[in-house]
Amino acid sequence: MIRVLIADDHAIVREGLKRILTDEPSVELVGEAADGFEAARMARELKPDIVLLDLSMPGRGGIDALSDIRQGSPKSKILILSMHPEDQYAIRCLREGADGYLTKESAPELLTEAILKIRCGGKYISAVMAEKLVYNLSSGDQALHDRLSDRELQVLTMIGDGQTVSEIADQLCVSAKTISTYRTRLLNKMEMENNAQLMRYAIEHGLR
Repeated sequence: MIRVLIADDHAIVREGLKRILTDEPSVELVGEAADGFEAARMARELKPDIVLLDLSMPGRGGIDALSDIRQGSPKSKILILSMHPEDQYAIRCLREGADGYLTKESAPELLTEAILKIRCGGKYISAVMAEKLVYNLSSGDQALHDRLSDRELQVLTMIGDGQTVSEIADQLCVSAKTISTYRTRLLNKMEMENNAQLMRYAIEHGLR
């Protein structure tokens, strides 16, 4: 039996995932978490075989939650379920320790396929993403946001959503000064001058 923990801040998404998983007799749901802190705590306590992790949860979301779960339950496999485009986040997540990446727009049967594959020690990305990887490796292309750290990318996506410095600071539980510093680094690394340019870039590249 594959023991699964669901971590997503939207109740309706968790319900949808549970309905898909109940059709798979080899899967047992052991818990639900609504934010990054709760996901890390439950993973540490329950030691699930697989954690279905949303990237955009409040508190310790995204890569931070991924790192916390890895530390608290190192044997648990982590499958990222995200609304963000696969080509923008999948490789970064795999690099940080995730075992697979699946967009929420994917067909339900792909969820079971991904769970079974990573439970057996494999990594899961879509066939389309695999093709893009091969192309990027052969062409040597690198997007501007590939220069960013995980936290800088997170701040960029929040700016792309139209959030202010103070709103971002509140959500990430840091000072506004810290977010201003990240914003300055973003502008320097991406060779841009203002928030409007950052927002336009985020929108054009699906980083929202």
